[in-house]
Amino acid sequence: MTAIRIEAAGGPEVMRLVDIALPDPGPGEVRIRHAAIGLNFIDTYHRSGLYPLPMPSGLGLEAAGVVEAAGAGVSLKPGTRVGYCWGPIGAYATHRNIAAAQLVVLPDGVSDEMAAAGLLKGCTTEFLVDRCARVQAGDWALVPAAAGGVGLLLVQWLKARGAIVIAVAGTAEKLALAAANGADHGLLDSSDVAAGVRALTGGRGVDVVFDGVGRASWESSLDSLKRRGLLISFGNASGPVSGVDLGILARKGSLFTTRPTLFDYYATPAERQEFGGRVLDMMASGALKLAVNQRYALADVARAHADLAARKTTGSTVLIP
Repeated sequence: MTAIRIEAAGGPEVMRLVDIALPDPGPGEVRIRHAAIGLNFIDTYHRSGLYPLPMPSGLGLEAAGVVEAAGAGVSLKPGTRVGYCWGPIGAYATHRNIAAAQLVVLPDGVSDEMAAAGLLKGCTTEFLVDRCARVQAGDWALVPAAAGGVGLLLVQWLKARGAIVIAVAGTAEKLALAAANGADHGLLDSSDVAAGVRALTGGRGVDVVFDGVGRASWESSLDSLKRRGLLISFGNASGPVSGVDLGILARKGSLFTTRPTLFDYYATPAERQEFGGRVLDMMASGALKLAVNQRYALADVARAHADLAARKTTGSTVLIP
């Protein structure tokens, strides 16, 4: 197998493609030949050291492919198409051994690229909307970075729940993309977003903000909420939020905030099967539409990371082994 390895945290240049001898899968494990690998912002956090890893390390949490061999006690048969997005880290590879309990079987209506591009983002969307925010029909929702991979899926899932969605993006073209995915309103992130939200909601503010941007949008997200509204901070695209005085939540209207992670909402095999299966069913039915807008060879992963950080990508991106 070949795989990406890093010896120390840093920029895209720290990633190296290396040859590794892969042993036979152990008890409870399978060997997967990857067909497509998901690229996600969390990968850049792992690489940069924002989320520290023991070194040396692989990278990547999400991929799809086919079972090539199974260890003792595994019911999955060679030839079965599977996907995963819960780790462990090491998806940036042509092959890997992984616990069978981490996998979901892919339905016929979901291609390898769709699964690799959308399983982590789709599962993130599912838990954010349905189990964290518990969005109801008629709720107002604000989505910064609405033209990104998670952003576009959030817009779709929120509309499926009957929410009124305000999209925020950096260009008119990206706002048009969010609108094509169901957003009711659009605001440029170079504008006074909070003022725009107040104008659209008659001064009320939104019920919930799904903020994957982080530091740059923290203040405007707080200022966009209604009294007792909820800010879900789930990403750090512009850098982490730090030095927060919790008193600001009281001063701005007894607000709520949370910093959830996927892994606490998909912590057990039963949760992965139930809620991951829900996401795959929505993909297969077309209710959740994925735009795989960028494809990079695994060997070009440094360029992929640089383009993602520079906001040159839209929708989802996959690496091809």
